[in-house]
Amino acid sequence: MAIEIRIKKIDSNAIIPVYKTEMSSGMDIFSNEVYKLKAGEIYPISTGIAIEIPVGFEIQIRPRSGLALNHGIGILNSPGTIDADYRGEIKVILFNFSKEPYEINIGDRIAQLILTKVNKICWVMTNELSDTDRGKGGFGHTGY
Repeated sequence: MAIEIRIKKIDSNAIIPVYKTEMSSGMDIFSNEVYKLKAGEIYPISTGIAIEIPVGFEIQIRPRSGLALNHGIGILNSPGTIDADYRGEIKVILFNFSKEPYEINIGDRIAQLILTKVNKICWVMTNELSDTDRGKGGFGHTGY
């Protein structure tokens, strides 16, 4: 099922995100600038697009496995969230985990977009919570 989402090119040369295969979960999003990301550097890469996400949804920005594996490039706040009320340019906060600089060019695939349904929380105050086998066991409590 496809959901229509309005998209605006902030720069006429911007590339619209696309699914690379029929069963891809994420759409590739592209750089709209040239930038040399130094080792250990954090930088928000311009995409040249803005979108209008329907109420009740978000778009998550996730890293590309090829960039991570082959070049040590990731997204610092992964997954990033774009809220339904945001209308500014989408920028992807890349981080260079490697010891070498990495050249980003216009048209490079820099991340993936995933459309996700958002459920709101309605807190219910209580003095008791149900019991489970785990109980209050924290990090590492269930094994490796």
